[in-house]
Amino acid sequence: MHREFSQIGRDLFHQGLNSSHSGNMSIRLGDRLVITRRGSMLGRLKESDLIETGLDKNDSHITLASTEIGVHRSIYKNTSALAIVHAHPVYATALSLVDEEIIPIDSEGQYMLHKIPILSFEHTVGSEEVARVLPEYLKEYKVVMIRGHGSFATGQLIEEAYQWTSSLENISKIIYLTRTLQGDIKEKKSEKYGQW
Repeated sequence: MHREFSQIGRDLFHQGLNSSHSGNMSIRLGDRLVITRRGSMLGRLKESDLIETGLDKNDSHITLASTEIGVHRSIYKNTSALAIVHAHPVYATALSLVDEEIIPIDSEGQYMLHKIPILSFEHTVGSEEVARVLPEYLKEYKVVMIRGHGSFATGQLIEEAYQWTSSLENISKIIYLTRTLQGDIKEKKSEKYGQW
């Protein structure tokens, strides 16, 4: 288990989806969950950075768990998710400050994620409001943005949740770069075989 968390955490950091001590991940194990420690370095996770606690009940380890544990618990209780990745992708977060939703404009993005909702909350980090509202969106969408804060992605495996997080950031980079180029997006055209 540590190896999987460590590999995904390292990839999240190296891809620039989290700063040195931001973001968190978890997996569900029946009525238990394993979540990263509060303030841990996802790019350098140690075994002691994985905190196991109850899905419903706190135990002695709860004080070490990520501040987002309430949100993770609510997602597990209200969706079919078995893994969660919460990240702070820079381009997606920037778009969340100016757009109402993120709509992919590239082919792969449209195939992977048709739309990424952006939700606004007065308090974003580990708030009860986020814990109450977010699971309803994650029943329909693979990844959701919290305005000015970050993304929550779910999956049956932590790798799957990471995939949606990574895809979201690639989509957002393409949108950002296209807007920066200030050109018109060319229409896709199908060409007949043999024509150039």
